[in-house]
Amino acid sequence: MVKRKIRKITMAVLAPAMALGATVGLASAPASAAVWNSCDRWAGTSLDGYRLYNDIWGSGAGAQCIWANSGTGWGVWADHPNTGGIKSYANSTKSISKSIDTLSWLTSNYDVSVPSSGAYNTSYDIWDNAHQYEIMLWVNHTGAVGPIGSWQANVTLGGHNWDVYKGTNGSNQVFSFLRTSNSSAGTVDVKQVLNWIAYTKGWMPGSEIIGDVQFGYEITSSSGGLNFNTNNLTVSGG
Repeated sequence: MVKRKIRKITMAVLAPAMALGATVGLASAPASAAVWNSCDRWAGTSLDGYRLYNDIWGSGAGAQCIWANSGTGWGVWADHPNTGGIKSYANSTKSISKSIDTLSWLTSNYDVSVPSSGAYNTSYDIWDNAHQYEIMLWVNHTGAVGPIGSWQANVTLGGHNWDVYKGTNGSNQVFSFLRTSNSSAGTVDVKQVLNWIAYTKGWMPGSEIIGDVQFGYEITSSSGGLNFNTNNLTVSGG
């Protein structure tokens, strides 16, 4: 189970929806021809050095199915009701396990196809090993969604221009970088972002070990069923 924000969900409510999703979702996405697919709430598998998670963690969730052709090519079909609160974060995870000050480089390429409706963000979610710090990089977002905390700055880092927010979810510090215009493909110099947080702002120590770099879709609503496709996603560092 991927460690994110507090996850409590009622199985009695979710089970009927997931049963429906097993039929509808797989017919609505390229899952039927995929190497792996699942509609289970906590479904996960490892492919090509990445860990894939369905990760339906929010209350009031509907149906969601994940599929993958590889660790870098995957997607999700989701039918979550038009209500507030994050329902899920389908994602792929790459383990790094190096401190900021010993990382020479950390970059990622992304290429996605996302819907024009619903409420969601497409984001990186980067964690330290102790889960004291969470760094979110929103490359696009649609609908009534917003970051945790208050606005801190507008900066150009890692090849993108961001509005930066800082706050806490009650369990850990959260630094959210929202791209000032939506993007469906690009390259992010994650190391440059980490350096700015640690050395320019002093918000976390440079000795902090970066554990996981996740990338996926934080979905609040997708009523009627929407497809989120990761055409390509790579994370590499050293």
